[in-house]
Amino acid sequence: MKKMGNHSSITRKLYLSLALMLTLSLTSYAQGAAEAAPAASATPVAATGAPAVMQGGDPVKGKEIFNTNCAACHKLDAKATGPALRGVGAKYEKAWLYKWIHNSGDLIKSGDAQAVKVFEENNKVPMTPFPALSEADIDNVIAYTMEPKAVAAAPAAGAKVPGNEAGTGGISNDIILGALSLVMAILIVMLFLVNNVLRKVAAANGINVAPKEPTIPIWKAFAKNQFLVLVTSIFLLLASAFFVYGYLMQIGVDQNYAPVQPIHYSHKIHAGSNGINCNYCHSAARVSKNAGIPSLNVCMNCHKNIAEVSDTTATPEYSKAFYDKEIDKLYKAVGWDKVNQKYTGITQPVKWVRIHNLQSFVYFNHSQHVTVAGVACQTCHGPVQTYEVQKQFAPVTMKWCIDCHRKTEVKMEGNDYYTKIHEQLSKKYGVDKLTAAQMGGLECGKCHY
Repeated sequence: MKKMGNHSSITRKLYLSLALMLTLSLTSYAQGAAEAAPAASATPVAATGAPAVMQGGDPVKGKEIFNTNCAACHKLDAKATGPALRGVGAKYEKAWLYKWIHNSGDLIKSGDAQAVKVFEENNKVPMTPFPALSEADIDNVIAYTMEPKAVAAAPAAGAKVPGNEAGTGGISNDIILGALSLVMAILIVMLFLVNNVLRKVAAANGINVAPKEPTIPIWKAFAKNQFLVLVTSIFLLLASAFFVYGYLMQIGVDQNYAPVQPIHYSHKIHAGSNGINCNYCHSAARVSKNAGIPSLNVCMNCHKNIAEVSDTTATPEYSKAFYDKEIDKLYKAVGWDKVNQKYTGITQPVKWVRIHNLQSFVYFNHSQHVTVAGVACQTCHGPVQTYEVQKQFAPVTMKWCIDCHRKTEVKMEGNDYYTKIHEQLSKKYGVDKLTAAQMGGLECGKCHY
């Protein structure tokens, strides 16, 4: 009797493969559970930590009062218009602080040596009096300033990054993918083994496997069919013409162009989170042809007292340290000494990278659109309040401008600029509302020299 192959050896191989797969899966799952356990056990401890009450006050309430009344001129750990206030309760007596905060001017006029010294050390800038703050409120502020500075702990090796849901519990994606890869490898091995067994069975029973018949290569068969060659040639010519036309039409169109600027400026933080009006920085857009690049002095209107961002500003992509470093670049450019709170006179130009570049033969007036027509900045520049990095939102092509002129109705209410021409054109077209196109917005001379 002929041997058909060692089936028991094949079975043993399959059993060993399955056992290996299960062992690796269980080991990986156990490791994942062990890593998740410390994090799970640490969560309740952090959640139950209550804020410490120091100096007879509540630091939580003190932080709220500080942000409302003091943060404009003071920081906890850095000098601003006033001195840094971290640990101020240990530097001065509480009774003196009450008098100083209620009315520092009276305390200075009384000749108090300590008050005069503080006044002179801070460039003789008078402090705003706060007579409405009670002593309990001041105690709360002092308690807040006496809290130790929080030090961000460096993540341990192999620690899970916050926001990465893959490692927050259960089996991670890496383990699942590893197990699936192992299963696929076992299936491939099994197919080779089964194929080998079938060949041995066929040979043992005298079955001859029919050899593959030679076939004509597909390219030869294609070349012999003249109709397919003709259709394919026409298709390739049309497709090439389409793509060449599309490529040529994109020359000079820089939509979504978002260059890296020498100082990272986040419209999302300024226009979005803080609600700063576009015209505050780009004030020229209301009265001139160009919107203009804001002067760095405009930035310093706020950043003389904002030397660092809050902890909540940081994102997974941009850390707090990154934003603070960009503010330092601003200080270096304008020559601002944040320690001594004064200008050094040593400045450096900032070479901003221009984003929107109209051709020299195109005329566009910002004031006509922003002030006269009342067009919102987002119409052309997109939702800038959501942009971390500013980009070119619109294609700014001739077709795009013409489409806008055809669709946009001119703002007529309270607009004396268009009163006379509106009366004439409304009779001509028999409409109450006129589009920019109906008011001459499609005439070549309006936009081209």
